[in-house]
Amino acid sequence: MAAAATMAAAARELVLRAGASDMEEEEGPLGSGPGLQEPLQMGELDITSDEFILDEVDVHIQANLEDELVKEALKTGVDLRHYSKQVELELQQIEQKSIRDYIQESENIASLHNQITACDAVLERMEQMLGAFQSDLSSISSEIRTLQEQSGAMNIRLRNRQAVRGKLGELVDGLVVPSALVTAILEAPVTEPRFLEQLQELDAKAAAVREQEARGTAACADVRGVLDRLRVKAVTKIREFILQKIYSFRKPMTNYQIPQTALLKYRFFYQFLLGNERATAKEIRDEYVETLSKIYLSYYRSYLGRLMKVQYEEVAEKDDLMGVEDTAKKDILELRGPSLRSRNTIFTLGTRGSVISPAELEAPILVPHTAQRGEQRYPFEALFRSQHYALLDNSCREYLFICEFFVVSGQAAHDLFHAVMGRTLSMTQKHLESYLVDCYDAIAVFLCIHIVLRFRNITAKRDVPALDRSYWEQVLALLWPRFELILEMNVQSVRSTDPQRLGGLDTRPHYITRRYAEFSSALVSINQTIPNERTMQLLGQLQVEVENFVLRVAAEFSSRKEQLVFLINNYDMMLGVLMERAADDSKEVESFQQLLNARTQEFIEELLSPPFGGLVAFVKEAEALIERGQGCRLHGEARVTQLIRGFGSSWKSSVESLSQDVMRSFTNFRNGTSIIQGALTQLIQLYHRFHRVLSQPQLRALPARAELINIHHLMVELKKHKPNF
Repeated sequence: MAAAATMAAAARELVLRAGASDMEEEEGPLGSGPGLQEPLQMGELDITSDEFILDEVDVHIQANLEDELVKEALKTGVDLRHYSKQVELELQQIEQKSIRDYIQESENIASLHNQITACDAVLERMEQMLGAFQSDLSSISSEIRTLQEQSGAMNIRLRNRQAVRGKLGELVDGLVVPSALVTAILEAPVTEPRFLEQLQELDAKAAAVREQEARGTAACADVRGVLDRLRVKAVTKIREFILQKIYSFRKPMTNYQIPQTALLKYRFFYQFLLGNERATAKEIRDEYVETLSKIYLSYYRSYLGRLMKVQYEEVAEKDDLMGVEDTAKKDILELRGPSLRSRNTIFTLGTRGSVISPAELEAPILVPHTAQRGEQRYPFEALFRSQHYALLDNSCREYLFICEFFVVSGQAAHDLFHAVMGRTLSMTQKHLESYLVDCYDAIAVFLCIHIVLRFRNITAKRDVPALDRSYWEQVLALLWPRFELILEMNVQSVRSTDPQRLGGLDTRPHYITRRYAEFSSALVSINQTIPNERTMQLLGQLQVEVENFVLRVAAEFSSRKEQLVFLINNYDMMLGVLMERAADDSKEVESFQQLLNARTQEFIEELLSPPFGGLVAFVKEAEALIERGQGCRLHGEARVTQLIRGFGSSWKSSVESLSQDVMRSFTNFRNGTSIIQGALTQLIQLYHRFHRVLSQPQLRALPARAELINIHHLMVELKKHKPNF
């Protein structure tokens, strides 16, 4: 029906458009028709509006023309007016048919109307119910808000009451004194665990009462008297107990470390006194300081006196210096004599260096009466190590006890420690100072310095700074100047030594150089562990003086050969001793190695000069002429012939005599072997150079060249004379 209506409307419009077109054709152009001869008057159609309306009509016509039915009608060429009437007729038929259908369905429509009316009534009732429900919900919402406000207020009141109850509970708990606390404080021994527990409770209640009194709480007056009486009772019992423990330290032959360790279990006792009765706490601390100060002083004074009795009976004196003349009285300097247990060595390290090894450094201390029964004697550095290790061990234990029991730290702990140990440390320091006045054993002093340096590191690892702040530095301030003084005295003794006053001299190593070698190697090996530049400077001065001394002694020999033998023997001995203990790249080793090489080369030339001097002179002269380009001046057939025949007839005996002479001259067979090998090598090189000179044109035709020994044959023969050691 909608399509038919659309088609009818379109048809009517087309008919109207067509009629309008016909009318225009009949009337002619605009303005030429009979009805349009008169001009337009005011209020009539506006040209602009007509143009707008025509545009809309054109758009509408164009839209209708695009309709499918209109397109179909136009294609068939149907007259639109007839087609419009036909469409209107069809519409009337459809309308009548729709009316008949409506009449036939009138009952259903009436029933539908009744149903709609009933639904409207039901919906109206539901609307009323929902309205009532909405009003009820609004009232419930207001009630809920009221309840929420009441709940919030109740929650606030609850929290306030809980907070008040908690504070009141704490206040009541802090002020109430239970019977268990009273019984324990009054009746229980202080060593029982329950006394300690209730003492802590009493301390907490006393602190709480003091806090509440500061806030002005009136209830504190009800319990102040009870707490004061309990505090006085607890202080009395604690004071008696701690003083009894301190007095037990004074008993003879008592190991005070045992009761001292037991006191640590009750360190809260002193904390209680410190917080509740400072006068009693000060009394206990002063009594402890006085008692332990006397105990330590007595113990170390006795131990130090007994310890010095097991020192070597013979020690270095002011005349026991490196440059002093060697006599029978000075057997201690060279480890000679029948009994070494009563003697010390001042230039030789030996086993003395083990005192700074990790195993010996923290070994148990020496027991003097045991050593006396075994007739054992020790050098000073061993006694120093034992004395100061005991001091270090006890000082560390005492410092930690003071910090833990007396609840101090920092400067307060340092002051309290020195109140206990100060007299002992001062006594030990004075003893060392008096001993060093007459000490001339540089190795012992140097070992003591390194012992102190290591003990200082140990105290740092144990986190005990009390000794490091004062004592170790003061001890080093005593040891270093004495060590430098002794070293300078030895330097001066070597500098002032007169070789002519040393008696008979021989080419063997001198005892002064042997002393220096042992002494220098000892100090260098010790110094390598913890290097010190000042020590190396003093050793450098000593080395210079020893080198000058060796040259002065060598000058006392008449022949250059003896001088060189003396120098080589001394340099070799010092180098060998130094290399046993010092590093191969040390300055001392390098210096003596250069001196030894130079003197050895000079001695080899001196050794080859008597038997082969003529050959050496000829080779040097000939090589000089050849180098200047004057080889034509090479003459002297008789001289060359004599050299060739003389070498061939005497070289074996000369080499044999040379070897024996070297082995007799040098105390170190290995060094002698090296010198012989160097001499034979230089002889082979000399003869090879002689061969090259004779190969020159001026000497090539000499008959004596046939008597030359083959160089390879000479090398084989010389190898037979090489000694094996």
